[in-house]
Amino acid sequence: MASFPPRVNEKEIVRSRTIGELLAPAAPFDKKCGRENWTVAFAPDGSYFAWSQGHRTVKLVPWSQCLQNFLLHGTKNVTNSSSLRLPRQNSDGGQKNKPREHIIDCGDIVWSLAFGSSVPEKQSRCVNIEWHRFRFGQDQLLLATGLNNGRIKIWDVYTGKLLLNLVDHTEVVRDLTFAPDGSLILVSASRDKTLRVWDLKDDGNMMKVLRGHQNWVYSCAFSPDSSMLCSVGASKAVFLWNMDKYTMIRKLEGHHHDVVACDFSPDGALLATASYDTRVYIWDPHNGDILMEFGHLFPPPTPIFAGGANDRWVRSVSFSHDGLHIASLADDKMVRFWRIDEDYPVQVAPLSNGLCCAFSTDGSVLAAGTHDGSVYFWATPRQVPSLQHLCRMSIRRVMPTQEVQELPVPSKLLEFLSYRI
Repeated sequence: MASFPPRVNEKEIVRSRTIGELLAPAAPFDKKCGRENWTVAFAPDGSYFAWSQGHRTVKLVPWSQCLQNFLLHGTKNVTNSSSLRLPRQNSDGGQKNKPREHIIDCGDIVWSLAFGSSVPEKQSRCVNIEWHRFRFGQDQLLLATGLNNGRIKIWDVYTGKLLLNLVDHTEVVRDLTFAPDGSLILVSASRDKTLRVWDLKDDGNMMKVLRGHQNWVYSCAFSPDSSMLCSVGASKAVFLWNMDKYTMIRKLEGHHHDVVACDFSPDGALLATASYDTRVYIWDPHNGDILMEFGHLFPPPTPIFAGGANDRWVRSVSFSHDGLHIASLADDKMVRFWRIDEDYPVQVAPLSNGLCCAFSTDGSVLAAGTHDGSVYFWATPRQVPSLQHLCRMSIRRVMPTQEVQELPVPSKLLEFLSYRI
């Protein structure tokens, strides 16, 4: 068994350049808690980076500070290094003292993180209420943490203070995602087999429970326009939900083992899913077709063997903001960077015991978390998108596949717009 098809010379694949590391504290704060870094996240505006260090703690650092420290001190950067202060605004938009990085004790093992930003004109989806405990300003930035005990805690990023404690899940909160439209709608995925929808502008009111999974839910992701949600989980489950009606759209079938991660492309035309069956699939979420398959084991295991234990389980997948690249992280101690129109990676990087990965907001850096609570960063493949691709993304942001197929244009152009060539 090999990590690449026979026609590919592994030695010829470009190695990604490591630009920095954030190392976890050497001594645990609580020996009962693991050190695993299950999740990393970048703020939507690129201002902050957060990761779970293990030991119940989350570290929040200004992202520009990280980059500057990497340039000044080389690749290694321990978490207790001195911080560069940056301007911040309070929830009313006013200027306050410059912030420091924050270390947040969440009280239990942290499994998931998500940043959410507020847009004032986005009203609560619940009935209008005259009084709210919290009134979020235009520049409000929140961090949600999902815990081992089923609780979700909401923090003010600028102060590190706890704002809300959301209690309803009965098992581990495995993933969190905010609607990208600034409404502060939060969706949580849990081992209790449910997804729950929370409205933070209504003081964290739990609006809806989405049921359909028959086993653990591992991950969830909003489409860029916030109209669709993907959730993935054990027993090969990939579900798509209508987030206006809170109903299931369809179940996507194709994986042969637990599906553990998902992410939409920036234009919402594609959906990437990662599975323990050693594969990453790229789907058309509007019709359920599999458009591309990226393997991590060759020859690929047949369905009857895909569920067996091996060192090629894919742990995480993330779409770059250029819409052309994805990154995957597998148990074979390797991070792969793929172009969506090529069969083999364009770059690779070594990483032992990786658990999660995410692109920076501008797509220039990939961050990956590991079992020991550390984070590693790589420069991503850089390519100027073609004018054709930029036009395709602009069209697909507002037009689903069904509408594209009805356009009075040549068939080759339809295939291109549908990501089939």
